[in-house]
Amino acid sequence: MSQKRSIFEEVGTDQKQEVQTGAIDRGRRKGARGAIRVWLAVLFALVVAMICVGGLTRLTDSGLSITEWKPLTGALPPMNEADWQAEFDLYQQIPQFQIQNQWMELQDFKQIYWWEWSHRQLGRVIGLIWALGFFGFLVFRQIPAGWTGRLFLIGALGGVQGAIGWWMVSSGLTGTMLSVASYRLATHLGIAFIILGFIAWYFFCLGRDDRELMQARRAGERKLFGMATGWMHFAFLQILLGALVAGIDAGRSYTDWPTMGGQWLPPEPFMIEPLWRNFLENPALVQFIHRCSGYLLAIFSLVCFLKGRRSAHTTTRVAFTMAFVALVVQVILGVQAVLTGAQLHVAITHQLVAVALWVLIIRARFYARYPVTAKIRGA
Repeated sequence: MSQKRSIFEEVGTDQKQEVQTGAIDRGRRKGARGAIRVWLAVLFALVVAMICVGGLTRLTDSGLSITEWKPLTGALPPMNEADWQAEFDLYQQIPQFQIQNQWMELQDFKQIYWWEWSHRQLGRVIGLIWALGFFGFLVFRQIPAGWTGRLFLIGALGGVQGAIGWWMVSSGLTGTMLSVASYRLATHLGIAFIILGFIAWYFFCLGRDDRELMQARRAGERKLFGMATGWMHFAFLQILLGALVAGIDAGRSYTDWPTMGGQWLPPEPFMIEPLWRNFLENPALVQFIHRCSGYLLAIFSLVCFLKGRRSAHTTTRVAFTMAFVALVVQVILGVQAVLTGAQLHVAITHQLVAVALWVLIIRARFYARYPVTAKIRGA
């Protein structure tokens, strides 16, 4: 006669199975979060490369070398001399060639073509990496609860960015434009930094589980978080102003500092009519606004740094210090860019440090919201 199992034995076995199942589920969630962070890190690196190549494309006046938008077929470059000549013929029809670059031969055209093609190709690679990762995690149900919409947002912004890129390029293909419209360039760069910001924030959040974030938020410093949010927005504004400077080559117009053309106020800041166009197209006024905004940002950054140094949490204090150090480096590079007439290596370094500063400010903001609390020994 078979013996019945003790009720206590059954409960104990069930509890053991439940613990094992829970451990497996937690492991899966942890593994998915880790894999998603790796995917986000790859996307982040690619977007930074995209910004770098985009900056070089602008600095070398290569952005208008491809006059058509072919998201799929444009992935292949010209394969023979006939194809190259066809691309060059299209370029010869736009104002940049007819007014500024009539001296160009086919070999000269190839040099600027490769910059723009590389920029667009990176965009395609980023879209492919996002799609493979997102739909792969989605199909295998590896996306943590509540994260599907956030990860989809990155791809949606990438699609918008592609459309804005063509909207920007199209502004330089007609009329008397020798380059793209500066405000469209600023929009294009601004979206890129927004994408970077979301990727960075999600990367930080996924580094800690939901329970830990909820507990950390209770210890968050609301006023410091508010200041960091303002710091982030101010830095974003300065990035947009820098794009306006780059869009009209205003950084090469006045190469003395702290004065401009030997004066504290730029000469003829409102010489263009109507008045509003000076804020977008007048090199003197645009560079002057960028400088003044930089001074104000430096002052506000010092205030944020001093406030952050008073945090009760070591990680938060370090995060604010690192962001402020990056700001100091960026100011020095900005002055150097002016004094050198925006030389290629100085200008692109200035842009890359802007990326570092942007992410470090977001990181400081994250730790103000979700501080890492010191553990009591033996707890």
